[in-house]
Amino acid sequence: MFGVSTLARVVGEVRRDVAAARDRDPAARDVGPVEILAMWPGVQAVLWHRVAHVLHGAGVPVVPRALATVTRAVTGIEIHPAARVGDGLFIDHGSGVVIGETAEIGDDVTLYQGVTLGGTGFATGKRHPTVQDNVTIGSGAKLLGPITIGHGAKIGANTVVIHDVPPNSTVVGNPGHPVRIDGKRPEGPDADWIHLPDPIADALEGLSSRIGALERAVAELGGPNGADGNGTPPAADVRPLRRRRGPNPAGG
Repeated sequence: MFGVSTLARVVGEVRRDVAAARDRDPAARDVGPVEILAMWPGVQAVLWHRVAHVLHGAGVPVVPRALATVTRAVTGIEIHPAARVGDGLFIDHGSGVVIGETAEIGDDVTLYQGVTLGGTGFATGKRHPTVQDNVTIGSGAKLLGPITIGHGAKIGANTVVIHDVPPNSTVVGNPGHPVRIDGKRPEGPDADWIHLPDPIADALEGLSSRIGALERAVAELGGPNGADGNGTPPAADVRPLRRRRGPNPAGG
C-alpha cells in the first residue's frame, strides 16, 4: 500500500526527474528545482503519473484515472496510470504526448512533443511499445504496437515505427527503418535532427549516378552516328542533389 517507503521512492524518482530536466533542457539549467516543478509540464506530468501509478498498483479505484485526466487537461500529456516509467524520463515541451497502458519506458529516456507510444488493434495484453534506456524520440514520432526500441536508439522526428529497433541505431521515415546502426554519436540524448541520414536522397543520388553511367554506355554503343554528330547523345540535364547543411542545433 501507499506507505512511507513508497513515498520516499516517489520523492527520489521526482528528484531525478528534475535533474533530468535541468541536464537536457538548456532553458532549465539556471532555474531552481521548485520553479521546474511548478512550470515544466513534462516534469509535472511525470510526477503525477508516478503518484497515479502507485495508486493504480495498490488497486485504488477511480483516483488514478482521475489524476491522469486532470494531468492531461493541464499539461497536454496523457500517460495511462498502468504505464511503467523508469527514472529520469524527460518530456520536453510535451504537448500532445500519449503513452499507452502497457507501454514500458526505461531510464534516462527523452521524448519531445507529439510523441505517441500507442497500440494497434483491440487485443488485450501487451500492445504498446517497450522503450529501453537512453532512447531519444523526436517530435511527432509514432511508435505503434508491442515493439521494442533498443538501448541508445534515436528516433527521428515524425517517424512512424512499427517494427523492433536495434540498439544504438538511428531510425527515420514512414514506415521507419534503421539508417545507422552502432552510430558514431556518443550515447545519450541530443537534439540534432538536421544531420540525420536521408535514405531518399541516397536513393535519388544512386539513381542519378546510374543514369549517367547508362548514358555513357549508350554513347559508346552509338558509334560515330550519335545524336549530336560526334557519336554521343546530348548530355541530360541532371540537377545535382544538394544536401542541407548547417550548424548542429544541439551545440555540438
